[in-house]
Amino acid sequence: MSCAPASRAEVMSEDKRALLRQRLESGQIRVHPLTFTQRELWETSPVAVADPANHICCFVEIKGRITFKEAEKAIQRVVDRQEAMRISFLSEKERVLQIIRASGRAVLGYRELSSGEARPEALEELMKETWRLPFDLVQGPLYRVDMLRRAANDHILVFSIHHAIADGWSLGVFVQDLCTAYVMGLGGLRKAVAVGVMGLSNTLPPVRQTYSEWAAAERTFWQPAELGSRVAFWKAQLAGYRRIWSALEGPDTASGGHRRMISHFPAQLANAARELARRDGTTLFNVLLAAFQVALSRWTGAQDILVGTPIANRTKPAMNETMGYFAGIVPLRSLVEPRRSFSAGLRALHQTTVDCFANAMPFAELARALGDAGAPGHNPVFEVRFALQNHPIPDVDLSGLSAKLRMRSTGTARFHLACEITEEGEQLEVVWLFRPKLFPQSEVENLGCIFRNLLASACRSPESPIADLTCEL
Repeated sequence: MSCAPASRAEVMSEDKRALLRQRLESGQIRVHPLTFTQRELWETSPVAVADPANHICCFVEIKGRITFKEAEKAIQRVVDRQEAMRISFLSEKERVLQIIRASGRAVLGYRELSSGEARPEALEELMKETWRLPFDLVQGPLYRVDMLRRAANDHILVFSIHHAIADGWSLGVFVQDLCTAYVMGLGGLRKAVAVGVMGLSNTLPPVRQTYSEWAAAERTFWQPAELGSRVAFWKAQLAGYRRIWSALEGPDTASGGHRRMISHFPAQLANAARELARRDGTTLFNVLLAAFQVALSRWTGAQDILVGTPIANRTKPAMNETMGYFAGIVPLRSLVEPRRSFSAGLRALHQTTVDCFANAMPFAELARALGDAGAPGHNPVFEVRFALQNHPIPDVDLSGLSAKLRMRSTGTARFHLACEITEEGEQLEVVWLFRPKLFPQSEVENLGCIFRNLLASACRSPESPIADLTCEL
């Protein structure tokens, strides 16, 4: 395995290397190679690993009695349980390695908000400040929690964690662990534990499979023969594809921040899409993706449409309780044929997704096999991300305490354009992420309208030719 050279901020001094050796010998730390998923950030991303665009962010609304000390102790229990929260990175002889600490100290900031700071607009800016702060990839920790107090029984925990040690699924795990740890720390429950009433201990139970154990199993599985058979599939699947915006790609397009825009599909439209999926024997994901690909074709004029979609990559139940960067990427390619009916295109897409998911492989290995290296302004293989988020977003309600997780899509660090959809009850939240140097917001708003209206038209008349689907309400 080879990795791109680390940035200067990631390289350790000789004194620190000596300290590292001492800690290795004492068992305070362990050193492991990067996982296949972590390698994507170093080897294929057009954005530097240390860029805040690689942060995954959320906030947790907490109603009920909670103190700073109780919150800090709860976070400490999560740090003790979750190996990922004790990981940092260093460069050693042209390789990037993980440092896994045997223990770590909980880090929690605190701030009491004025009435002006508690206003939604001001609060959003305060949270963005936390999310944008860079991490020290060598020293760690690679997470940050700020506790914002709006009132005695009203707090917000602002959470940011580096993508190299977490994915979207990990946020839900963090909140579940945090709430469990908080309940364990309450005085009344401590007494119950002391007499064995609730079967709880004062620490969270260990995860059934640590992140490093999963990584070791992955390295064992992805032998050259397994990779080779899948590379053959992908070379055939992606042969001849031409990037839509290649003429516009370059260092300048990747610079600066990324824009975020939110819209919603009402329950009536979302339920119509669910019903179409049921009738055609497919999934909501495929219905939404088929409509999105048609919309993207109308918007760009291209018929050959390729998107990348995330997969949880948590193939065993034991992995669902572990924080870490597990998620993979699967390219999905379709030819939008105007004279074919939407239903026929949907059936073809269904088979494509089945085949592509069955042949999923580490993206860093795929990009290398295809000879497509990451560069500023250029993500390997594809430019557009499409996702129907299915990771857990828990709302926790306990006696005297409630916690609600609110996700934040914070940037398209690797892609020109992204569409991320989340089910909110019966309706769908649609988050658009885009590079403003490539697309004015008005153009993305237009794409959003095309997508919504085409989906509605397809649900009304799925047997109509794609060319006859209307973009008008």
